[in-house]
Amino acid sequence: MSHDTYELKAEARERVGKGSAREVRRNGKIPAVIYGDKKPPLAIALSYKDVYYKIHGGGFMTTIATIDVGGDKIQVLPKDYQLDPVRDFPMHVDFLRVGKDTIVTVFVPVHFINEEKSPGIKRGGVLNVVRHEVEFHCPATAIPDAITLDLDGTDIGDSLHISAVKLPEGVTPVIADRDFTIATVAGSSAMKPEPVEEGVEAAEEAAEEEEKGEEE
Repeated sequence: MSHDTYELKAEARERVGKGSAREVRRNGKIPAVIYGDKKPPLAIALSYKDVYYKIHGGGFMTTIATIDVGGDKIQVLPKDYQLDPVRDFPMHVDFLRVGKDTIVTVFVPVHFINEEKSPGIKRGGVLNVVRHEVEFHCPATAIPDAITLDLDGTDIGDSLHISAVKLPEGVTPVIADRDFTIATVAGSSAMKPEPVEEGVEAAEEAAEEEEKGEEE
């Protein structure tokens, strides 16, 4: 399930705007805003070091945090952040207030297991990952760390779709109108594929191109 939660200390910002944000950064802090849950936005300043380590430590966008603003503890989920384009320093963070019923939209990474049990890969086929992450609607309090696809028994020409993934309760793909492909097992150019498989593979590639076209 979700990553462990963590707490950040923050102070409320009286003034907002570019001048104020610059002043916050000069003082070694990062300006941020907490919004949502039918409450007015709250401008805050966070410790630069805390935010830097959280952003670069992984799982930042899918982990619920508690922000302590002068003793008022607010549960949030990071929704967006800006980095300095040159130096990768965090410049600003947007947080969404979360309640027990908050539904959020997040990208979740895809993990693959049992590659060694795939006859197709054993014969020299390659795993062609179409989507390294998938966008889901899910409860803010139950964001999965990853979704897992089992490659056991897959052969060249096989494709793995979202329907092959057992999703936790309340987690639904944003693309809801089709059983989209996450990965395929393709023949490598070093192999001599059987004619039938060539046909399947060509059909699969055509299907993928069509899907990409739909999304653009």
